[in-house]
Amino acid sequence: MIRIVLFLIFLISVSFSDTANTDFSDEKARWKQHAAQTEIIRDDFGVPHIYGKTDADAVFGLLYAQCEDDFNRVERNYIWAIGRLAEIEGENAIYSDLRAKLFMTQEEAIANYEKSPIWLKSLCQAFADGINYYLATHPEVKPQLITRFEPWMPMYFSEGSIGGDIEKISLKKLGDFYDQKNGDKAHLTGSLLIKDNEPRGSNGFAISGKLTESGKAMLLINPHTSFFFRGEVHVVSEEGLNAYGAVTWGQFFVYQGFNEKTGWMHTSSDVDIIDEFEESIVKNKERTQYRYGSELRNIDSNLVQISYKTGQGLKKKSFMTYRSHHGPITHSSNNKWVSTAMMWSPVKALEQSYLRTKNSNHQEFQKMMDIRTNSSNNTVYADADGNIAYYHGNFIPKRDVKFDYKKPVDGSNPDTDWKGLHPLKDQIFLLNPATGWIQNCNSTPFTSAGKNSPKQENYPNYMSYSPENYRGIHAISLLSKAKKLNLDKLIELAYDPYLPGAEELTKALLKAYQAEPRENTDIKQAINTLKNWDFRTSETSTAMTMIQFYLNTYNRSGKIPNGLNFMERIEYIGTKASAKERLDLFQTSLEKLKTDFGSIETAWGEFNRYQRINGDINQEFNDSAPSIAIGMASGEWGALASFGTRFGKNTKRQYGTAGNSFVAVVEFGDKVKAKSILAGGQSGDPKSIHFDDQMQPYADRQFKTVAYYREDVLKRAKSKYHPGE
Repeated sequence: MIRIVLFLIFLISVSFSDTANTDFSDEKARWKQHAAQTEIIRDDFGVPHIYGKTDADAVFGLLYAQCEDDFNRVERNYIWAIGRLAEIEGENAIYSDLRAKLFMTQEEAIANYEKSPIWLKSLCQAFADGINYYLATHPEVKPQLITRFEPWMPMYFSEGSIGGDIEKISLKKLGDFYDQKNGDKAHLTGSLLIKDNEPRGSNGFAISGKLTESGKAMLLINPHTSFFFRGEVHVVSEEGLNAYGAVTWGQFFVYQGFNEKTGWMHTSSDVDIIDEFEESIVKNKERTQYRYGSELRNIDSNLVQISYKTGQGLKKKSFMTYRSHHGPITHSSNNKWVSTAMMWSPVKALEQSYLRTKNSNHQEFQKMMDIRTNSSNNTVYADADGNIAYYHGNFIPKRDVKFDYKKPVDGSNPDTDWKGLHPLKDQIFLLNPATGWIQNCNSTPFTSAGKNSPKQENYPNYMSYSPENYRGIHAISLLSKAKKLNLDKLIELAYDPYLPGAEELTKALLKAYQAEPRENTDIKQAINTLKNWDFRTSETSTAMTMIQFYLNTYNRSGKIPNGLNFMERIEYIGTKASAKERLDLFQTSLEKLKTDFGSIETAWGEFNRYQRINGDINQEFNDSAPSIAIGMASGEWGALASFGTRFGKNTKRQYGTAGNSFVAVVEFGDKVKAKSILAGGQSGDPKSIHFDDQMQPYADRQFKTVAYYREDVLKRAKSKYHPGE
């Protein structure tokens, strides 16, 4: 292997945009030092194991490796986060950019970076250096927009969740408020999440040693999110960093993962962390003010310009934006301006996200959690000391419980203001329950450890709005009987194919048929198939296909009242809808199934598919292109191994877009052991062998053994190099 030292000479001639006040001699010196002190080892699945002398070296190598795997997604995440999406997607993304700039301008991001502690600034600088060095050494890569990355950019993308809290701000309402002439424009573009019907969430299980074969604690890391939006990485430094797991493209910390001593799994939280305040606006010739108690306060205003792409080049649109002390004005309600309050503390959030990866015991982990800026997540935890724990939320504002914060509250009343944050000790928390297990599947925390769960009456209602769901019910039934688990048995448990929601819907349909039998041949055949079904999904199940078509038909019918969650919809069909209605819609669904596939006895895997044709972020699906059968089903049904889907423009099949993406099982002890799988593969490049080398193993749940220790990494090494080689 020959290091391309001479290439640094070439870098002097490289030109960048936005380079004012940049000392390139210092930058080149940093690049050279980082590259010399950083080694990347790719294993047999293309997973990058990055070894740096310092944490900053490791971050430099991590971002360089991410760009090798999928620069397209790294750049796209920052185009979205910093509010420049309309420059590549046109005016339909204007309101996404406006939303980003409402909560932080570039000037504010720079100010946050400048006030960061020195250690964090060095990591942010290494982030920028890693990407810029990649671009300098790969002139064939043409960015869509950002030709130079800056160290303040991570301030926009500090917490880890894809999209995060800000995506809960309605673009339609924002556009209606700030541009009342926008009419029916499709101003809903600008989401990081691929659109499908699968609810975003995750499963996290922590298992104590009393239920494991080894007597050691175990952790299931099972985020349910858009496919290909996180890569698998291992990042190590001589300063104590040794983290393995999933990283959101463009971030410099492992988001879901483990080190040798601790493991952390995030599930989407239902804690109320975003509130709306109706402001009483008073306007006169000189200024715009709002009432707050007995006083009038000046409302802050800021002129924001958004550039957007047109057929004639870039154009600009200007907005005068407003902010009260609660937060930016995001929409109107009841003829009042509404400000939206959410956690916006980028420096502390970035600190917490990174420090999480370096904790060595629960005491350190709890100290990290006390920063309280992990706003959108619950955390399931396990460690080498045998501890298992659960944190329901983290950033939780104190409120006066006499107000209903599910609705906009009166911002002119000081009593509605947030009263600081709940201390960690007052939050919903669980440590080493006697059951020996903890689960959270985006369901209520009050069943997280069976009879040893936290008690709802001990907490204000805004700490948890989540009802139970079918995944939670499924998980509890399995964990209550679990014993002598090892990594393979935990995988088996996490992929258990039983679907409690499908059982409930099917039994209601069978009851309707018993009450009103039909002579239709297809109905009689289908009912017989459903009678013999064990309510388990598989590639070969025809009953699974029938019940999915039945639910799809019901959802399209308009018969189900609006506002019901999935469990409530199933209950409505089974208890409120007439037998005639159920059977009529079932017959319609069978006709659709027969039209599309030629037979009502169509295997689930013939209909339910995985397809990855190219590296596009928004891939189009095609029934005539190669795809593979998948036996998993939507988490809505209670499938722990979730496979969310959507149809293509003209497809009869449905194709996976979300659900099980990166999955890992971890066992702690004297040495950490783990297995993992990634939907598709590590690379976003169709020409790479790692574009789809995990595709069939993903379908077959054939996990790979994680190479964590260097001696194991070297045994499986396929390439070793320094950045720039």
